[in-house]
Amino acid sequence: MLTPNLISRQGEIVEVFLRHGWDYMRRLLVGQAPEEPNIPPPAVLRNILTDLGPVYIKFGQLLSTRPDLLPPAYIEALSALQSTVPPVDAVTIQGFLRQHLDPDEVFAEVDYGAIASGSIGQVHRAILKNGQPVALKIQRPGIEVQVRRDMALIKDIAKLVSSTQFGQRYNVVTLAEEFSTALKAELDFTTEATYTDQLRQNLGNSRWFATDQLTIPEIIWPLSTPKVLVMQWLDGQPILAAALGDQAAPTEKRNALSSLLFRAFFQQYFIDGFFHADPHPGNIFYLSDGRVALLDCGMMGRLDPQTRTTLTEMVLAIVSSDAQRCAQLTLQLAEPLQTVDLAKLEHDYSRLLSRYYGLALKNFNTAAAFAEILEAGTRNHLCWPANIGLFAKSLVNLEGVARQFNPQINLIAEIRPLMVDLFRQQLIGDDPLQTLMRTGLEFRNLSLSAPRQFGFLLDRLSEETLTWNVNIQDLDNLQQSIEQAANRRSFSTVVAALIIGAAIISSNQTNTQLQWLSTSLFAAATLLGIWLIISILRSGRWR
Repeated sequence: MLTPNLISRQGEIVEVFLRHGWDYMRRLLVGQAPEEPNIPPPAVLRNILTDLGPVYIKFGQLLSTRPDLLPPAYIEALSALQSTVPPVDAVTIQGFLRQHLDPDEVFAEVDYGAIASGSIGQVHRAILKNGQPVALKIQRPGIEVQVRRDMALIKDIAKLVSSTQFGQRYNVVTLAEEFSTALKAELDFTTEATYTDQLRQNLGNSRWFATDQLTIPEIIWPLSTPKVLVMQWLDGQPILAAALGDQAAPTEKRNALSSLLFRAFFQQYFIDGFFHADPHPGNIFYLSDGRVALLDCGMMGRLDPQTRTTLTEMVLAIVSSDAQRCAQLTLQLAEPLQTVDLAKLEHDYSRLLSRYYGLALKNFNTAAAFAEILEAGTRNHLCWPANIGLFAKSLVNLEGVARQFNPQINLIAEIRPLMVDLFRQQLIGDDPLQTLMRTGLEFRNLSLSAPRQFGFLLDRLSEETLTWNVNIQDLDNLQQSIEQAANRRSFSTVVAALIIGAAIISSNQTNTQLQWLSTSLFAAATLLGIWLIISILRSGRWR
């Protein structure tokens, strides 16, 4: 049951949609929505979400991480939501901070003017009593109430849309639940603090790049709470600013830093399986001491070992324009929503990858090609896991930032030297002895169980008790066709029998009763014959 507060908010949402010329929401609420919503243009959708407030802005940001659901134009437009959230005023944020931390006891100075603002929190600069500069991430006051209210409406809307073909195809109820879970996790800043520490630990040890050139801010745990995050202050500027102006980094430095970024993120993707899912320009800083910093670890992705191995092969298949292998790997990653036409999937991939065949490496955009692979899979009724969407979005953002920072960057040239080490890592891991021992143990278990299983199979064969359970998909249509053919053959036989019987009786009729019976048989045969001919013609299979 909708409360007055929810009804009022529902009216606000409809008003915003109508103001931007999108009538779908009103029609949905009154039960007149079409099966396929006429989604507004990307820029209009972004403006709608902005006007609806922080929760819907966050919803748009999360949708921008799902290139498997939305076309590239929408992903690009929604990604711009990262920098369109107005900050909370200084007086309000100061009062909120005092509710969770005593700034007079902890800080020597606090700047209540936000230096960065997001949909969940905003960042301020402060100085501790010991003189250490720190960054304060403070949650937006009242955001929890807004989240509960708006999430209730989003779930109700998802239930309404779920009855349409559009809602079933994209499983909007599950999507709303995923969004609710992700948003609740972001409301607890200790989760982000834990992610930040884990990323710092993972990137603190690497064979692929100089770890002293990349940093993650340290979390000051004694001062951090679920609503206030206190971390090390890193003095620098967004990385794209370092490519422009009088203070721009020299070309050699930019080459080194872009290579560093790619190697660091490829370690996250393919070695650690724990990666920064939102490397947009505002989250990658060029520090005053020449290092690079990754900020804002609130949105992270995870990839299990099997998925990492499959994605490695997928990247190689894309680079080599191997459409058949792409299709095979896609079926390992994605879940089919209905029967998938493998030949059509391969054809779509072949047509897509042909645009990249023979292209100079410096012009090959791997992230864009991977995003198009996801889109083609979705068109072929495949549902990609959310972590694949996060990976694709992270890769697209990373390559986009790197190309703007250093237009000469070549992704393929960067990852090629890492491939041998990557395959070695995926085959034997960091501890070859442990891998060898584990493999030996598995062979031992196999050698012990195989004779027993083989003996059991021979016993069943000799006792004639072995049964086979064979499950062949898509036999329903074949079974229906066979049944229809059998029925028609039976009717044909009956019609022929009636005609022959009527002819015999007619030739030997001696009284009126036999003549009537002969006429009846001819009439029945005629009716059945006409019905049979009509059914064959209507099926379209008379030739």
